[in-house]
Amino acid sequence: MAMNQLELDRHHELAAFLRNRRARILPEQVGLPRGTRRRTPGLRRAEVALLAGVTPEWYSRLEQGRDIHVSVQLLESLASVLQLDADERTHLFFLALRQPPPVETFAPMPINPSIQQFLQQLGATPACVIDARLNIVEGNTAFRVVFGDCSTQSERARNMIWRLFTPPVLQEENEEWEKLARVFLAQFRAGYGRFINDPWWSVQIAELSRISPAFRELWSRHDVLNRPEGWKSIHHPLVGELTLDFFLLQPVDSSDLRLLIYSPRSNSGTAEKIERLLSCE
Repeated sequence: MAMNQLELDRHHELAAFLRNRRARILPEQVGLPRGTRRRTPGLRRAEVALLAGVTPEWYSRLEQGRDIHVSVQLLESLASVLQLDADERTHLFFLALRQPPPVETFAPMPINPSIQQFLQQLGATPACVIDARLNIVEGNTAFRVVFGDCSTQSERARNMIWRLFTPPVLQEENEEWEKLARVFLAQFRAGYGRFINDPWWSVQIAELSRISPAFRELWSRHDVLNRPEGWKSIHHPLVGELTLDFFLLQPVDSSDLRLLIYSPRSNSGTAEKIERLLSCE
């Protein structure tokens, strides 16, 4: 079947990328003798093929931009042979398979200082950083006065799913709560899909399924809607009702951290109430 122009462009870009990275690797970097008669810099195609465990003919077709099947295992092998860094490995997978590389286990990521500064500049808008597990990693002052200080809490107490599906939040279960829970559960399922080999997820899902009928019922729906926004109202013990629109933002330098921003709803008096809470700090 003939490829369309977009597919041709993608295959040609992959071929050019492989040739470029092959030229950057010296034979001695991969344990091969340099030899005396090399007409081109870097490794030969046959050498890359040998190290990656494929035939020279197959690899040549790949570098020629042909439409051939490429497995995850082979791409991992090529990434290793060509000594690609994390960004280059991701680029290789998108060019070859139009998807990111698989992730085996979750690892906490540091928060960029510019994100920390941005959080504090939001003033009366509560905001926090959450990771792929939906743990609250860090919040600004407005978030702390509205939702409490999470910095000294256990992981489960800082986890958005545990906060939603266990008391006291669950005691307020209603239509608004269900919409909120479905939004965050979709995010949680997306993280589970990325880190499906990480045992942390299966432990949390099993425990939540055991203790929370609401979690068990919503999880069984396999919803994959991924609306990154919604709204919620909470009763604060000092200032009363707060109405907040929320949305999730993805920082460009991280696929595992998101900004969760709660914007006070217009004409609800929420912003003024949060200002009063901040003035008491």
